[in-house]
Amino acid sequence: MDLRTYVTLDATEMADLLKKREVAPKELVSLSYDQLEKVNPTLNAVIHDRKEKALQEAETIEVGETGFSGVPFLLKNISQALKGEPITSGSRLLRSNFAERNSNLVDKLEQAGFLFLGHTNTPEFGLKNISEPVLYGPSRNPWNTDYSPGGSSGGTAAAIAAGVVPMAGASDGGGSIRIPASFSGLFGLKPTRGRTPVGPGAGRQWQGASIDFALSRTVRDSAALLDVLQVVQPEAAFQVPLFHGSFSEEMKKPFAKPLKIAFTTKSPVGTPVSEDAKKAVMRVVAWLEAEGHHLEEKDNGVDGLQLMRNYYLMNSGEMSSLVVGLESAFGRQMTAEDMEIESWLLNVAGRSVTAAEFTASLSSWDTAAAQMAMLHREYDFYITPATAHTAPKVGELTHSEESQLELRERVETLDKHGQQELIYEMFLPSLTYTPFTQLANLTGQPAISLPVYLSEQGLPLGVQVMASKGEEHRLLQLSYQLEQTSLWIDIMNNPYLKEFITEEQTPRI
Repeated sequence: MDLRTYVTLDATEMADLLKKREVAPKELVSLSYDQLEKVNPTLNAVIHDRKEKALQEAETIEVGETGFSGVPFLLKNISQALKGEPITSGSRLLRSNFAERNSNLVDKLEQAGFLFLGHTNTPEFGLKNISEPVLYGPSRNPWNTDYSPGGSSGGTAAAIAAGVVPMAGASDGGGSIRIPASFSGLFGLKPTRGRTPVGPGAGRQWQGASIDFALSRTVRDSAALLDVLQVVQPEAAFQVPLFHGSFSEEMKKPFAKPLKIAFTTKSPVGTPVSEDAKKAVMRVVAWLEAEGHHLEEKDNGVDGLQLMRNYYLMNSGEMSSLVVGLESAFGRQMTAEDMEIESWLLNVAGRSVTAAEFTASLSSWDTAAAQMAMLHREYDFYITPATAHTAPKVGELTHSEESQLELRERVETLDKHGQQELIYEMFLPSLTYTPFTQLANLTGQPAISLPVYLSEQGLPLGVQVMASKGEEHRLLQLSYQLEQTSLWIDIMNNPYLKEFITEEQTPRI
């Protein structure tokens, strides 16, 4: 196999070729590294590779009849620890941190047969919707390297969109799968809270807002991975019943009857929404209506502004707790110089959050979940833009040194209410780009970003669809149908893959 062929394949097709012995695992791993070495100096998608080990493992792995045995895979540099490898969460404090054991999710991925190539870039502690950590520098978007691939799974998105791997590890605590999917022209599924493995003692990542899964180029790859990863863990904080059947098979079925679907293009926090985002939604709406489904423009009834304030309050408490743990591990107090501005301000604000306030903030999640459950009694899906705009430019959402100094000084002079307002103010430019995704994290619902729109500037923008808890199979059905249409973006049209297309050879789905 040559590189020209390799970059057209999704993970399902790679697995099939491996089972038929038409290609060897080492050949795929070698090609993956060939592409990585070609694109990574510009994209900065992968911050640690394990080439020698991966090639050795590729020689000894036994390719089975099922699963993804021998398929190359990248992990995200936060929460997806691989024993003996660096896991820094994008933080300068943890630059020398090595994993003592695999995370539970990585164990399951290993059992599925994936070969791990290394770890992808992520912002410090996964706190931002761009991937520009001080420790490693910014990742760049394969559609236009002046722009960000998003975050926090930005390195993952850039690597997939540039053909390094067809699918890779990601996580989502406020949109970190769906945001980079939208910005980078990929398929992004955030499963129901509790659907995928978290492992003992780790089930309350961001109080359940954050889950681990993957980004992919094709719907069938995400469906097949969900078949592999879905689990009920008695030791985990959150449970969802197993889906009895195959996501891979279910996605191919037509809907039994016409659907009733709600949609909106209005930002839940009152921020501007671009014409591109509105057009993206309305194109999907028009297609669904042509397919015989009933669409209604409707507000979901959730107080989005208050929900975001409570989300940031949770982030504050979580970050302050993390810093307490770091101080214990390092045997000293942390200072503002130890971490990036977002981490530090959240930590400072979190010190003043009372247990009562933290508990009250979480209760608003439950209120939102009840409101969305009521909406889904009437509507099968809820559609919004995945992001309100196409990707920001690299550096656009990173605070200048002067701004960081001002924020550090101001946070120390404010009372706890003023500190929470400052947190909102600090994140508002980022939130303006991505106000739609956090809702599904806080309610626990599954949600997807569909790559169905390309702006006149050649930048992708996704459409988000939410469903009731446990209904990933219905989201996959809808996604699979849309994937067959002209609305679906051809990932091979980004500059990092377009050069491989010839008249004789076209990408395979």
